[in-house]
Amino acid sequence: MIPKEILKKVRHIEILTTRLVNDLFGGEYQSVFKGQGIEFADVREYVPGDDIRTIDWNVTARSQHPFVKKFVEERELTVIFVVDMSGSQYFGSGARLKSEVAAEITALLAFSAVKNHDKTGLIIVTDRVEKSIPVKKGRMHVLRVVREILYYKPQGKKTQLKASLEYLHRILTRTAVIFLISDFMDQGFEKALKILSRRHDVIAIHLKDQREQDIPGIGLIELEDRETGKTLLADFSNAALRKAFQEKAKERNEKLDRLFKTLGVDKISIMAEESYIEPLMKFFKIREQRL
Repeated sequence: MIPKEILKKVRHIEILTTRLVNDLFGGEYQSVFKGQGIEFADVREYVPGDDIRTIDWNVTARSQHPFVKKFVEERELTVIFVVDMSGSQYFGSGARLKSEVAAEITALLAFSAVKNHDKTGLIIVTDRVEKSIPVKKGRMHVLRVVREILYYKPQGKKTQLKASLEYLHRILTRTAVIFLISDFMDQGFEKALKILSRRHDVIAIHLKDQREQDIPGIGLIELEDRETGKTLLADFSNAALRKAFQEKAKERNEKLDRLFKTLGVDKISIMAEESYIEPLMKFFKIREQRL
């Protein structure tokens, strides 16, 4: 039985994100994520001015009259959300954990997909593929996806994105849009991401928390690695220690930026304690300008 608290959160996220989809994101989503091409729909009789390359010679031969093929845009997309639910996602120095922000962003993008009649699926990952929800259409399916992100209790605590990227490469038979939502506190996934991004449209959503980038000089703090359980007592009144901490975070972010740029993977950086609306809108506008 799913706790009432979780159901209440799901309902709150549905109301919040549906409003955003209707007011801001629905049209932006449709203009940026178009269909995968055109598909055959029907035939009709040839009229002067038609492109002779569209003539259906089989039907023409049978009917003794020229017929041309009719095509329509293949609008329907397959959208996959790969959500990192390792231990580090259950951290938040503000009002929300990174995992809760991941649920809201997934809901917003998934409801945008539903509005445009696209199919959505979910892959929950830690150091393994924890759960896979097949692609499907509809509002109820999106609510299930959000509920899983909020309620699922992962077995693993560490991050290993490589396994999930290789899994997707094996199971996806057609081109998909893949939102990879993680704090990317991992390494060794670069080759798998390169292979996956060659065929699919991969968008990395990098979730960060301000306290992972900078810690104020407030004295002794016990730090805990949520993926290993190890703790460390550090004196952050020490300016040199604070600077080293900041530089390490900056180095990690710059390394990720270089990787995504090299692979042609779009990246959206979102701070957990801030609004995700502006970074997402900026992403949509940049993508639209490239079309």
